[in-house]
Amino acid sequence: MDDVLPSRVLPELDLANTAFWTGGEDGILRFEQCRRCATYLHPPTGRCYACHSTEVAPSPVSGRGVIYSFTVNHQQWIPGSDPYVIVLVDLDEGSPDAPLRLTSNLVGTEADDVAIGMPVEVFFIHCDDVWLPQFRAVTT
Repeated sequence: MDDVLPSRVLPELDLANTAFWTGGEDGILRFEQCRRCATYLHPPTGRCYACHSTEVAPSPVSGRGVIYSFTVNHQQWIPGSDPYVIVLVDLDEGSPDAPLRLTSNLVGTEADDVAIGMPVEVFFIHCDDVWLPQFRAVTT
């Protein structure tokens, strides 16, 4: 598998989501975080869903986590495309009470080798004016 993504609709940037979609330019995954109660917010909304504060700002996270769930997409939306793995990643900065999860793709790992609990790390693919967060298995 390579790091090339099939064609997709790219997100439209706005004030709330620009830090998330452009953070990959410097290799850093960022989520909105409430400055009052420290809750991470995703998707970005400009208001904390835990305490309703509007004191939110982009905050860097490690980009490391484990696969919480996954599926393999076999539908060929683009003729000749290979199946690809869609993952739901539990990021390290989350907690049991407030998990921080991101849906993305896992690349560089064959579908049969993917497992729940597999450690992963983020990297980015640059497309137009956004940097798409993708995940790869952590090799220790």
